[in-house]
Amino acid sequence: MQAFFYLDADAQRMVGMLSAALSIVAYLPYIRDILRGKTHPQRASWLIWTLLSSLALAAQYAEGATTTLWFAGAQVAGTVTVFLMSITHGKGVFLTRPDERVVWLAIIGLVVWYFTENAAYTLALTITISLLGGSLTVIKAFCRPTSETLVKWGISIIASSLAILSVGQVDWLLLAYPLYLFTLNTMIVSAILSGRVAAARSSALPYSRHLA
Repeated sequence: MQAFFYLDADAQRMVGMLSAALSIVAYLPYIRDILRGKTHPQRASWLIWTLLSSLALAAQYAEGATTTLWFAGAQVAGTVTVFLMSITHGKGVFLTRPDERVVWLAIIGLVVWYFTENAAYTLALTITISLLGGSLTVIKAFCRPTSETLVKWGISIIASSLAILSVGQVDWLLLAYPLYLFTLNTMIVSAILSGRVAAARSSALPYSRHLA
């Protein structure tokens, strides 16, 4: 397919490795804030992301991904680490009834993959379900913006952007996962910033009424 960004194979590999490195760096302030008790990861979101990022990594590998595997692998390592930390430092239950359905859908995705030998189905299902699971963190980020580490998600936007560039061609199967993460990270950053603005306006209302 025609290249949409002029990078040779070596440059694509370097960009892919850089995206993975930034993904790991993004988790460092997040882990720091968890240990400080400032950030409280949503347990259900991170459990779902752990399961489904592993599926996405396997599906991309099966579809012949190369440079984006660095990024996907870093995502798996990060999500597993944060999920394990959420057991003692997180918020929310692990699996509500809707979350159990998500896990079952992931299992169904594996079964479909096994019988069809088509990783594209699994990747599409994984991304759809992950986005639904991510909505829990988006809502929490808006309602309690101080419970999330903004810099983590900001760096993740850059990392996912580089992962998109590392594909080097218009291959939607390989572009799907980094595009999804770019969208999700942007949604979370927007929710945090919007939540901060809403909280600031809310705290200013009593003072404004007093002046009136």
